[in-house]
Amino acid sequence: MIEGRMASGSKKVIYAALIGNGLIAITKFVAAAYTGSSAMLSEGIHSLVDTGNQSLLLFGMHRAKRPSDEKHPFGYGSEIYFWAFVVAILIFAVGAGVSIYGGIQKVITPHSITNPMVNYIVLGLAFIFEGVAWSIALKEFSSTKGKRSFIQAVRDSKDPTIFTVLFEDTAAMLGLIVAFIGIFLADTYNLPVLDGVASIVIGLILAGAAFVLAYETMGLLIGEAAAPEIVGAITNIVEATPTIDALNEIRTLHRGPNDILLALSVDFEDNVPAGKVETAIYQLEIAIKQRFPMVRRLFIEVQSAKHHAEEIARAKQEFGES
Repeated sequence: MIEGRMASGSKKVIYAALIGNGLIAITKFVAAAYTGSSAMLSEGIHSLVDTGNQSLLLFGMHRAKRPSDEKHPFGYGSEIYFWAFVVAILIFAVGAGVSIYGGIQKVITPHSITNPMVNYIVLGLAFIFEGVAWSIALKEFSSTKGKRSFIQAVRDSKDPTIFTVLFEDTAAMLGLIVAFIGIFLADTYNLPVLDGVASIVIGLILAGAAFVLAYETMGLLIGEAAAPEIVGAITNIVEATPTIDALNEIRTLHRGPNDILLALSVDFEDNVPAGKVETAIYQLEIAIKQRFPMVRRLFIEVQSAKHHAEEIARAKQEFGES
């Protein structure tokens, strides 16, 4: 139930941004060609890149749904993390790179903007459309962040699709403001070089957003543990099992936003019959998966606390594992 809501929420956010950015990109390019504004051209490229990025996120979500097979026994859930990382790279390489390059060219060889009113109208409409998409993304993100701060919620999030679109839309809103200021000052004071400066600033905004997104998705690609509250609740379930003497170790790994791999090492009470051990493991698995459906795969190792501690010590000595 939760998983379905999160998936549909992510898609709603992406589709809203995709439609908005596609229409805005066309409008901006027409305005840039008509007025000769470098800042407007940068904004058009920005919207075009965002449109492509949302398409990649949808593609990644589709690929991540594929069932496990012999070559990928744990499924393809983490592929969404790869495509989110690609999106961050594209924002930096294409969006920021082209905007900064175009701005530098305008600063070196400035030329006046014709019919600036066209730019103002387009920027105003774009701000409205972007604002709608941004509000949808913010509402969806706010519904998942709880009482955490915005920054902490981004760092803890396992679904890159929502915060990627939110960052893109935020950068887009800031870019529109910068473009408006640059065009207004360039027209008012007859300093076309300021139009180029605005384009450079837009590029720097995109570069900053791309860096943050790349950093966050890199952590997801490497592999992040489940939220502390999930780990704590699972720990309580294990320790409440009557026949289990101790929980030696618990490790979790997000294979996707709603796909957790769980590995447990438990020490059963001495003299517990094998049949009761099997029953306890089965009941434990059912209890955990009922509480947390996103735990797709669960592996339980039965090992004495003493032997487990010896194995951990040996691993630390040989491989430096924690």
